[in-house]
Amino acid sequence: MKEEIIIAGFGGQGVLSMGKILAYAGLMNDLEVTWMPSYGPEQRGGTANVTVILSDKAISSPVLDTYDIAVVLNQQSLDKFESKVKPGGVLIYDSYGIHRAPERNDITVYRIDAMDACLEMKNSKIYNMIVLGALLKAKNMVPLDAVMAGLKKTLPERHHHLLPLNHEAITKGMSLVEV
Repeated sequence: MKEEIIIAGFGGQGVLSMGKILAYAGLMNDLEVTWMPSYGPEQRGGTANVTVILSDKAISSPVLDTYDIAVVLNQQSLDKFESKVKPGGVLIYDSYGIHRAPERNDITVYRIDAMDACLEMKNSKIYNMIVLGALLKAKNMVPLDAVMAGLKKTLPERHHHLLPLNHEAITKGMSLVEV
């Protein structure tokens, strides 16, 4: 098993955190992992992306040109990464802020309404966990308990009281994807 993933959007959407949690979940599952963030000096509001590789074998390089999975959260990211998804791969996008839907028919495309789910749950800070839940449903790479352990590892202890809310958000994101 080897999954090469790009998660991309604006700074402040939790893109890098999502990748870090996924990477920790892979470690908890005894997988080989790389986590390589990329962001401009703007951070919040600028573009941000993270490449995560999860593999049951050694990873030769964290640098990728194409991806098995792309999660895109804004139009700029869709424009940049849609063509870089390998044929047969997966593209997940949040419809909020996207004015041109993906056009490829050689990949599986999942449109999720994560921002609407945030509004429904009355908490905009769980956006990335909803998106992460959708990713986990679309591609079952790591179990939910490993993701929760990864989240606990990345969250400062003073925020551990938010773990149940994050679990609820991940579960909500899973419900947005029909496989």
